[in-house]
Amino acid sequence: MHKLNVLAFGPSNFILTLIELKPYLKFNLSSDVNNLDKNPTNFDILFFHEEALINKEIKEIIDKYHSIKILASVKNKISNNYDSILKLPTTLNEINSIIESTAAKKIFNINSSIKIKEYLLDKNEKKISKHNQSVILTEKEIQLLEIFLKNMKPISKNKILSLVWNYAPEADTHTVETHIYRLRKKINDKFLDEKFIKNDKDGYYL
Repeated sequence: MHKLNVLAFGPSNFILTLIELKPYLKFNLSSDVNNLDKNPTNFDILFFHEEALINKEIKEIIDKYHSIKILASVKNKISNNYDSILKLPTTLNEINSIIESTAAKKIFNINSSIKIKEYLLDKNEKKISKHNQSVILTEKEIQLLEIFLKNMKPISKNKILSLVWNYAPEADTHTVETHIYRLRKKINDKFLDEKFIKNDKDGYYL
């Protein structure tokens, strides 16, 4: 992971404390809101004191920024709008730790979540979901979906056998048909979607 770029918001004493700690921080700190230009693409994390939210303009910037948000607060309850909360008062080690751990968790979750049609595949929790409903998948079912996603055209049974089970193309087995049947049934039973996995003379596809 590259050294994270963090933009801090908050009252002067909060910012001054961070600036004093700057030589010991494990991330790049910026507190110049004027460089933000309402488009904070240069920053990995917005790190802000709860008092910053009183400023309507700052709050709008924070709310519309689709990335990692860490709130520093004397309260111990995290808002659904933010990724983490840093309980105040705090220490240098806690600041460095929450910045790094929150970023690592966010990146992991992003890499673990895959959009498939109107569904979301969560590789970490091994489930596929839609409209607050989900169904658990096996490792092989996840592999099948990833192969379908990577290919823009139908994939033959033999190709799937080779990619997922390392079978020789000439292997005589119903493994693929069985797994795809079970996967189709899971999706249809939960989401009433009979056309999730399609097939034609050339193979299977989404």
